[in-house]
Amino acid sequence: MAPLPNAELVQNSLQLYRYLLRCCKQLPEENIRQHYRHAIRQSFKVHADEDNPERIQQIIKRAIEDADWVMNKYKKQK
Repeated sequence: MAPLPNAELVQNSLQLYRYLLRCCKQLPEENIRQHYRHAIRQSFKVHADEDNPERIQQIIKRAIEDADWVMNKYKKQK
């Protein structure tokens, strides 16, 4: 289960960035949203110079899986 609809449509880093920020908006508390927004920005800075298409697709797949885990984690706490 993906955290938001259309996760399968994410094809590039900008789409992933927007997708992950939209996921953050669904988190229950502001301090949690701030934490994950900061983590997303830091991760994008770290991987900004990545130019291998296979590696980029691996990063996208892993980021969506991680977002799914985070969304499910906080969904269960409600």
